[in-house]
Amino acid sequence: MTRHLLACMALVAMLAGRLAADERLNILYIMSDDHAAHAIGAYGGRLAKLNPTPNIDRLAKEGILFENAFVTNSICTPSRACVLTGQYPHRNGVYDLGGRIEPARQTLAHEMKRAGYHTAMIGKWHLKEEPAAFDYYCVLPGQGKYHDPVFRKQGDKPWPKNTFTVEGKHSSDAITDISLEWLEEGWNREQPFFLMHHFKAPHDYFENAARYQDYLADVEIPQPDTLADPYAGDFGSIATRGANDELVRYLATSVGPRNVRRSYADDLPRMFPEEFPEDYDPSKLSDDEIKRLAYNAYLRKFLRCVKGVDDNLARLFAYLEETGQMDNTVIIYTGDQGFMLGEHDYQDKRWMYEESERMPLLIRYPKTIKAGSRTDAIVENVDFAPTMLDFAGVKAPESMQGRSFRSICETGQEPEDWKQAAYYRYWMHLAHHFNPAHVGIRTKTHKLIYYYGCDYEGRNQTPPAWELYDLVKDPKETVNQYDNPEYASVVQDLKAQLAELREQVGDTGEDYPAAERVIQEFWDYDRTDRARAEQISHEYLQSVLDQK
Repeated sequence: MTRHLLACMALVAMLAGRLAADERLNILYIMSDDHAAHAIGAYGGRLAKLNPTPNIDRLAKEGILFENAFVTNSICTPSRACVLTGQYPHRNGVYDLGGRIEPARQTLAHEMKRAGYHTAMIGKWHLKEEPAAFDYYCVLPGQGKYHDPVFRKQGDKPWPKNTFTVEGKHSSDAITDISLEWLEEGWNREQPFFLMHHFKAPHDYFENAARYQDYLADVEIPQPDTLADPYAGDFGSIATRGANDELVRYLATSVGPRNVRRSYADDLPRMFPEEFPEDYDPSKLSDDEIKRLAYNAYLRKFLRCVKGVDDNLARLFAYLEETGQMDNTVIIYTGDQGFMLGEHDYQDKRWMYEESERMPLLIRYPKTIKAGSRTDAIVENVDFAPTMLDFAGVKAPESMQGRSFRSICETGQEPEDWKQAAYYRYWMHLAHHFNPAHVGIRTKTHKLIYYYGCDYEGRNQTPPAWELYDLVKDPKETVNQYDNPEYASVVQDLKAQLAELREQVGDTGEDYPAAERVIQEFWDYDRTDRARAEQISHEYLQSVLDQK
C-alpha cells in the first residue's frame, strides 16, 4: 500500500471522525429559580395573556411541553442535587438547604465528560462544594445577588477564593454574558458542549433590572380564585389550619396579612415602597384591600424578573442560530421547582400543592422531537439526568434512581411500564415559612398528602393530618376529600401505593427514625390519632403564644 494511499485513508478517517463529532448534539440545560409553570404563557394559566415568556413559549411551539413534570422536594438545594445525581433526597443526602454535593458525587457532570462532552456550569449553583466535576464553572456564592453579582470561578486560589464582581449589571444579564463568552471563547469545538445555564431569577425577593420597572406597572394582575377566600370549599386540614382554624394566623407565609409572623403584606411595602400608593397606610385599609395591593406588587416584581430571564434566552437562542447550532442542540428549560403565586393566599414553594410541586419542562430538538408536542406523562426531576445522558448516547449509571424519558420526547408515548405516580417529601419542618413536613403521592387523577408534622428528631410537632384532592374534578385543590365516604376506597388504594412507593424509592425512614415513628404513629388516622392531633394543635398554638 503506497504512502499516498495511506495518507488519503488517514485523511478520510480524520474527516469522518470530525464529521461524527460535528453531528453529535449539544445539550443546553437552562434552569431558573422558582419559575412556576403557570407563569409561562405556553402552559395557559391565568397569566398567559400578559405574554411574559415569548421565548420560552417558542420551545413549546417547536418542541415538547410536559404537563406533569414534578419536583420530589420543592426547595432549591435538594432539587438541584436530584438533577445532578439522579437520586431522591434520602439517597443523595441533600434533604434541605444545608445539603451539599462534593465533586466526586457530581455524577451528571462526570458522566457527560466520559461521554466526550465539554462541560460547563454557569450561574446559580447552591450546592456549597466546588463544582469541580465540570470542565469550567462560574457560579454565584450561595443564593447570590441580583445586582452587581459576585461570582466564584476556577483559578489559582483554592475554592472559593477566586471571585470577581460584575458591576452595574443584573444577575440574569451577567449570567448570560458569561455563558455567551464561554460558548464563544471557552468551548472546545472538537467536542459537543453540555452547558448548565442557571438563572438566579425569579427567586424572592424579586429585584428586577431597572429597564423592566415600567413593565406591568399599570396592569391589574389576574388573581387566583383561591386568593380572596383561601379556605372556601374545605381546602386544607387541621395540619394546615389547626383545630377550629386556630393556626391559620401562624402557618404558611401569606400574601395578605393573614400570617402574623411572615407575610408579603408586611415585607413588600418595606422593601419596595414604590410598588404601593404614595399614601399607603394599612391602618386605613381592610385586610382584603391590603392583600390585593400586596398581590399586585408581588406578581409585578416576579414577572419582571421572569421577563428578564425570557429576554436573555433570546440572546442565547440568537447565538445558537448565528453559529448554526440551534437545531443541533437539545434545549431544555425548567425551574428548580414551582412556586405559589397567591393560590390559597400562599407565597413561596415547599408545598406539595400543584403550583409548587409542578416544574415547568419544555424541550426542543427538532431532529427527533415533533414541534408542538405535549404529554401528560409523569416525570420527576430525578429523571432529568438519565434523559440528558440518553440524548448524549450513554446509559445512566446504576447509582441513578431516575429513568430516561427520551422516548416520550420523541414519540409522545409512554412506555408500557412507565411510572404512574410521583413521590414527594418535604423535610424542612416549619423552616423559614412555617410549612409543616409532609410526604405524598401524585397520580394523574389524585393527590394524597400526609402532613406528619415534625422535625428530623420527631419534635416540634404540628397537628398531623391527611389531605386528598381529586385533580380531575377539582384541579385547583379546593376540597379535601379525605373524610368523604365516597372516596374511602381511593384513600385506601393511594395509601397502599404510597407505602409501596416509599419502599420502591428507598425512603425507609432509617435515616431519621424518630420522624419515621411519627409517620407510622398517625398513618391509620383513627379516632385516637385525630384526638391527639387536636391536642397537638392546642399545644403548638400555646408554644407560639408563649414566644410573643
